[in-house]
Amino acid sequence: MKRGTIILAKFPFTDLSGSKRRPAIVLSPSSSKDGDFIVAFISSKTDNLSSKYDLLLNISDSGFAQTGLKQNSIIRMDKLATLHTSVISGELGSLPKTRIGELNTKLELALGLR
Repeated sequence: MKRGTIILAKFPFTDLSGSKRRPAIVLSPSSSKDGDFIVAFISSKTDNLSSKYDLLLNISDSGFAQTGLKQNSIIRMDKLATLHTSVISGELGSLPKTRIGELNTKLELALGLR
């Protein structure tokens, strides 16, 4: 898996009380030596688009089919996790290369680098 790959994985709740299988996007350039990836949470609840850190993926966007997602979604750059390859169920698709710049900007904002 490489950066921009959209996966299906067990994503932990922020209070660590459990996890839910959901889509996420790989942010790491590659896995670490022990198989860990940094990912960002993807949600289909687009009515919650309120954060400057959110990246909206619309079904009407060119290249949306490439994502493998089924409906409008939000990449939540303020919801990050490090996951091991063992909790990844598979790949759904990838973010179009034309959107990687936006992804980078949102991540920089979320991490206070901008």
